[in-house]
Order: sequence, then structure tokens, then C-alpha cells
Amino acid sequence: MHTTLAMKTRRRLMAALIIAGGVATPAAIAGPRAGGSEARATPPAVRQGAGPGRPNAPLSEDGSVSTAELVNMLDTYAIVQAQRELTLNDTQYAQFVTRLKRLQETRRRNQRERNQLLQDLRKMSGPQAPTPVDEGALRERLRTLREHDDRSAAELRKAYDSLDEVLDVRQQARFRVFEEAIERRKLDLVVRARERAARGGGS
Repeated sequence: MHTTLAMKTRRRLMAALIIAGGVATPAAIAGPRAGGSEARATPPAVRQGAGPGRPNAPLSEDGSVSTAELVNMLDTYAIVQAQRELTLNDTQYAQFVTRLKRLQETRRRNQRERNQLLQDLRKMSGPQAPTPVDEGALRERLRTLREHDDRSAAELRKAYDSLDEVLDVRQQARFRVFEEAIERRKLDLVVRARERAARGGGS
């Protein structure tokens, strides 16, 4: 039922990994499946040069894959892979997808907001900050950051609680393991993509 979407997502992800300098296959991204066996799904070979109007992966002008797009593709991969990894039936899966997307969007939005707050703090307190430092403004920004972190944690708990409602206890546990594997791989690939972009910029 979801085979076509899964295949398209794997192809796009593999193209992004090739361009970003990653070497992992989708099976390696998810890690070992429950029961200790490796996922055997292997996407077809991907060429970097796709036909007009049909790129395999979104590229910037220098041919690199943006960090945001790489993260989005891995989130999409998690969605299409989850049915097999968690052994969800079709009824569960329909509800699971909606709630997982909500969880992913909540996490991304809160991370964007936190990054902006940290950037403000960096500008206000760094070596290039005006002197004397406006301590009152810094305290206010720190208070905003604490409030954001508290609100973010509450929103994530709510999103996880909603997701857990459609999973049994074993599936809840397997989802945490699966999600952790995806997040580790996401961090690794983002770092590789940035390192490759830095090398390209310095050449």
C-alpha cells in the first residue's frame, strides 16, 4: 500500500547521501531491525544527474544538499519505514503518520526558535557585542530561553503521549529505539554535509 512512496523516498534519500558524501544505506540508517536481523531493503542505484524537471535530490547552486532538506528527507524516511519497523497494521499506521508528523513538526519548530534565541544571546554576549553589555537585555533573553525550553518540553510530551495512544507497549518501546537510530544517523549526516560544504568552500 505504501510501497511506491517508500521506494521514492529511499531513492531521494540515497541521492542526497551520495551528494552529501554519506555512505550509509537506508537499512543502515534505521539500524538492526527487531530480532537482530538487518533490514534487507536496498534501493536501486541512483545517478546524481537526473532528467530535466526531475532531480533526485534538491541541490543548492553549488550542488550540495541543504541541511534542512536532508533532515526533512530523513523524517519522511522514518514515516514510510515505521510501518515495517513497528509492525503496524493499516488502521494504526493511518493514525500514526498524522501524529508522527505532528511530533516531527513540533520538534523542528521548537529547535528553530531555540536556535534563534541562542543566536541572539551570541550576538549580545560575544566578543563583537557592544560595550558595556546590556545585562538587563541579557537577563530578559535568558528568561525567554528558559520559558521556551519549558514550553518545548511540555509540547513534546504531549506529542509523544498522542503518538503512544495508537501503539501498544512493545511498539512504543520499538519506536523509541527506531527514532533514536534515525536521530543519530541524522546528526551524523548533517555533520558530514556541513564538513563537505566547508571543504568545497575552502577549495
